[in-house]
Amino acid sequence: MSLTFRSRNEGFAFRLYTSLRWSGAYAPLLALFLMVLLVSGVSRTLLVAWQLERVAATEVWPTIFLHGLRVDAILAGLVVAVPLLLAPLLAHRYSWLFWKRFTVVWAVAMVFMVLFIELATPTFIAQYDVRPNRLFIEYLKYPREVLATLWNGFRIPTLLGSLLAVILAWLASRLLHPWREETRVPRYRNTLVVWPVVVLAVFMAIRSTTDHRPANPAMFALTSDALVNSLILNSPWSVAFAIYNLKHEADADEGYGTMAAADVLDEVRSSPWLASANFTSEQYPTLHYQSPSVARAKPLNLVIILEESLGATFVESLGGRPMTPNLEALREQGWWFENLYATGTRSVRGIEAVVAGYLPSPARSVVKLSLSQTGFFTLGRLLSDQGYDTGFIYGGEAHFDNMRSFFSGNGFGHIVDQYDFQDPIFAGSWGVSDEDLFERTHQELTRLDADGQPFFRLVFSSSNHSPYEFPDGRVTLVDDEKNTVNNAVRYADHALGKFIREARSSDYWDNTLFLIVADHDSRVYGDDLVPVKNFRIPGLIMGADVEPRRVQTLASQVDLGPTLLSLMGIAGEHPMIGRDLTRDAEGPGRAMMQFNDYYAWMDEDFKVTVLRPNQQPLYGAYDPALGRTTYDDAPAPQASARKALAHALLPLWLYREQRYGLPAQKTLSLAPSLAPSLTNR
Repeated sequence: MSLTFRSRNEGFAFRLYTSLRWSGAYAPLLALFLMVLLVSGVSRTLLVAWQLERVAATEVWPTIFLHGLRVDAILAGLVVAVPLLLAPLLAHRYSWLFWKRFTVVWAVAMVFMVLFIELATPTFIAQYDVRPNRLFIEYLKYPREVLATLWNGFRIPTLLGSLLAVILAWLASRLLHPWREETRVPRYRNTLVVWPVVVLAVFMAIRSTTDHRPANPAMFALTSDALVNSLILNSPWSVAFAIYNLKHEADADEGYGTMAAADVLDEVRSSPWLASANFTSEQYPTLHYQSPSVARAKPLNLVIILEESLGATFVESLGGRPMTPNLEALREQGWWFENLYATGTRSVRGIEAVVAGYLPSPARSVVKLSLSQTGFFTLGRLLSDQGYDTGFIYGGEAHFDNMRSFFSGNGFGHIVDQYDFQDPIFAGSWGVSDEDLFERTHQELTRLDADGQPFFRLVFSSSNHSPYEFPDGRVTLVDDEKNTVNNAVRYADHALGKFIREARSSDYWDNTLFLIVADHDSRVYGDDLVPVKNFRIPGLIMGADVEPRRVQTLASQVDLGPTLLSLMGIAGEHPMIGRDLTRDAEGPGRAMMQFNDYYAWMDEDFKVTVLRPNQQPLYGAYDPALGRTTYDDAPAPQASARKALAHALLPLWLYREQRYGLPAQKTLSLAPSLAPSLTNR
């Protein structure tokens, strides 16, 4: 299969191409395959060198590059698959010029894609302690916020990474120059004869296993450190698999195991605080009646202040840095939660837990999923049905993370976002300042109280969000550079304290219940498979006649809804399976945490069961003092694994079957009967 060239340049590109000339029409695909292996391998080597201390502490250290080469072969196979399948149609003399141009453009585009994502990886790891994953894709839906964040917070890495990707992609195009100069067409018969063999080889590289399932990231989760597990992968494949999962996320829980629907419901409803509840609805199997522990002639109003990224990391009394003096002072004036844990690491995960009492799942939050945009339970729906004026107040754009659609379709009558603020004192990448947010909130509460209208407002802050922009001269900076997380937290705490002082002197204070709670921590990182310490968050219930109290039992965000309703004096049916802490604040609790593909269940003794896709559960003990989980070599106890599995499977089943609502929301269609298994589709 002799080939000739217009150019006899004896440079590196020519010598490289000469070594590939035996592959004929497949030469550019082979070159692309090798370039992907090279880029991914070099990137992994540099990342491992950067994180060498954590990698060396794991048992995978000696073989991480062999496992990584296997993953890189999967990616390389994927990027050559399209032109390979088109080769029989295009790699002949009648379309030879087009084949050359097409393969060069394709190869350069794929190399640029791999380079761009790999070069973006260090910044992503610095923020999320893991390679680019589903978050990388989700944020691309909001280019304004993302571009503003990158420009203001990561300008130099973004510019350097983009420039380097362009330069290296250009060099790749130069390496393919001899192929563009090819004039002699290889024999088409030879191309066709070897085509099935090449297709089989690429297919085997992509599948990477003879098991009944193709390789997936869970196969390479070989350590208890999520970051090290992600370093075994490469970032483009991690992102590609996340895109695939987004199209199949209704079934995202099937890797944890199977359990009959009736058994799941029995397990969940057997919780001590639900044992005496009467579950009579087939349409909504967790629906039950809750009577308040506090009898009131007129129920209280409700204001939930969801603080962006304000984890226990920044609260000194919870073992964090002393960044929240106002919140620390307020904890003596209400119910202060000593052991409250978030359900996830995203704002929408906190929203679904606090506002809907909904358990976490490995899929995206229901705030973003299609079947939950109407007819889904929220406190807004329940209180709206009871005559409350309900609303959502946000300093940014309410369309972000699909919040406007979810709230407007599920009981929130009024939505205020960035464009409704007139002459704010400050506006940054993520909207107006927290002071502007709370001033608008105060105005609304004052008006509603004067009108005698019961109200519920969800107020969501945003100043403590990267790139950490806030007005000058408000707080004493704790870091020399202004736009840091510590300074932003200090400002968010300042704005919160200012609002509470103003609210306390207002007429609405005596008839309003306030919940101050974080959506999640600022960063969730560490060498634990599930970094439990970063799920701990502050929570405070105050206002009206609430007496100071320390709630020391282990609690979850999903417990807040039932507790608030009880303190407000609200009676009624709802599907929340959380605990009313007004009735039992001393008994054993539990927390559930979704971290990437892992689901952690922690009981009152800080025993942790971690569900992993297509693997056996891990079991260990979390030490709050050290902030670490030590896992046992023995299998997880059956009872713990069963309880964790039931709570992990329930939320997506309720979502798929549209069974998380109120009777007043049901449609004219008949309710589906109980499915025989939560993983039988």
